[in-house]
Amino acid sequence: MMSRHSAPLAVRRAAILLMALTQGVAGYLPRGRAQGSAAPEAAPAPQRMIAAHPALAKAPRRTRTVRGHVGDPINVAFIGSDREFHHALARAGWYAADPITLDTSVRIAADVVLRKPYPHAPVSDLYVWGRKQDLAFEQPVGNSPKQRHHVRFWRSAEVDDQGEPLWLGAATFDERVELSRTTGGVTHKIAPAVDRERDKLLGDTNAVGLLDGYYWVDRFHPELRGVNGGGDPFHTDGRLAVGVITLTR
Repeated sequence: MMSRHSAPLAVRRAAILLMALTQGVAGYLPRGRAQGSAAPEAAPAPQRMIAAHPALAKAPRRTRTVRGHVGDPINVAFIGSDREFHHALARAGWYAADPITLDTSVRIAADVVLRKPYPHAPVSDLYVWGRKQDLAFEQPVGNSPKQRHHVRFWRSAEVDDQGEPLWLGAATFDERVELSRTTGGVTHKIAPAVDRERDKLLGDTNAVGLLDGYYWVDRFHPELRGVNGGGDPFHTDGRLAVGVITLTR
């Protein structure tokens, strides 16, 4: 069977478009095309159908805290191999977060106070599919880890017919820090407009030319307002963004 990366680009785009039309998703945009721009040129019929990723069928809508409380909303996903995924996030300018240790916890607290940059600052653990995030990435804002764009990702156990997993993510913006009333450590408070972070991450990866395309899963979230495990309110349009990664060769 022809792999997704060996197929002609027009064929792969057409296959993704057919998937969008038949699987109840909306808004497919080929690489490099902005919303509101002209429709893409006609493409030949695909040699095979690309079905929606099997892990999407039962994908969780919300994360969970270590105590089991409902956490941040799931709002972004990528389909691609481990190598493709790491490469895409790095090229898009996102830094891998350090693990939580005593040293990194002390450093982030000190750097917030001293207003020193820490682009690999750790993030707290949230849980999907019964486990904490597999990876987390961030973009610092200013000279302090007090504010940052960040996203946690969980790798699906299921793979698609190309053997590639779904990377399910929760993207939010940390707007300030506080001392946790439960742990006594430093904790971040998220900004309520979580869709902005979803759109930024998708835009960053698309801008560096590493997406074949992306599409939206409408009504992914039945409730458009909520509160995360730390008590921070958020609002969303309810859509999940799914990017299909490819490596430029």
